[in-house]
This record gives sequence, C-alpha cells and structure tokens, in this order.
Amino acid sequence: MKKLLLVFIIAFLCWSCSEREDEKYTGNQVEFPLFQSSTYDFTGKLTIRELIGGSLELTLRMDGLKSNTDYAYPAHLHFGSYDQKDSPIAFLLNPVAARNLESVTVLGALSDGSTLDFEAARSFDGHVKIHLANEGPDYGVILVAGNVGPKSSLGFEMEQMAVCGNNY
Repeated sequence: MKKLLLVFIIAFLCWSCSEREDEKYTGNQVEFPLFQSSTYDFTGKLTIRELIGGSLELTLRMDGLKSNTDYAYPAHLHFGSYDQKDSPIAFLLNPVAARNLESVTVLGALSDGSTLDFEAARSFDGHVKIHLANEGPDYGVILVAGNVGPKSSLGFEMEQMAVCGNNY
C-alpha cells in the first residue's frame, strides 16, 4: 500500500511540474532549420515560442558531437539573409553550451530598437549564426546557420555563406 501511495505521489509531482511548464506558453510556436555551415558536423534548429504576455523565447538546439568542457558557442540573430555580407546583429543570443548543445534566450529589443511579437517573428527577414568562437580567427567559422522567416523555405547553400562582422 505504501508503494502504491508513493507511486501516486511521484506521478502527481511529475504531472504538476510539466503542467506549470506548459502554462508559461501561449501555444504559438514556429521552427526554422539550421544547416551545417563548415567542416564541423553540426546541424540544428531554432524554435520560437510565444510566452504568456507576448515575449518570445528562442531555443537553439544543435545536433552533433557534445563536449565535456564548459565551452559555449556564440550565437547571433542577424538582420537579412545568411548570404548577406556584413549583416548587422539584431540580437545577441545566449551562447550554445558545448555540453548539451542548447541555448534559451528571451528576446528583448533588437539593436535597431524594434521589438518582435510572434507574428513579426514569423515574418522576420533575418538569420541565425552559431560561431565556433567569440573572437579571433575561429569567429569566422560558422558551425550552423539558417534563415528565419519566409526566406527559410529558400533552402541553404554553404558556398553562399557570408561571414558576419561584429557590428550592431
């Protein structure tokens, strides 16, 4: 009887925790693929979820070799397409942890002062790039990239990749 009661308590706690997690989202969600952009074997996706209150949560997930180090890969949301040279950074996303290849960022005001709601994010003319390093020669190594918004359906050609600057 005690074991049965313990099972019910654990099941209730698990259900309660997952219920609260779902309550912070409106149910609006869109995903964009991120493509291998160098000799490093990574792919990934960007998931944009609308939070209650209208803010946006951007989750980056990469598929590839994880690391046991505390290293993190810098990630940026840019204005324009991935093949646009010197496209300005729209928002600095939280770095992608090498241990689990994930990053979560609540989007704030963009570098031009504008803000995005869910519908504006779906139609945003921009792209995401995840770099190997934050500075130096490895900054020019893009692990994954992909367009956000309507241009995401145009496909991806690694040879067309523009190396981005650090400009905002």
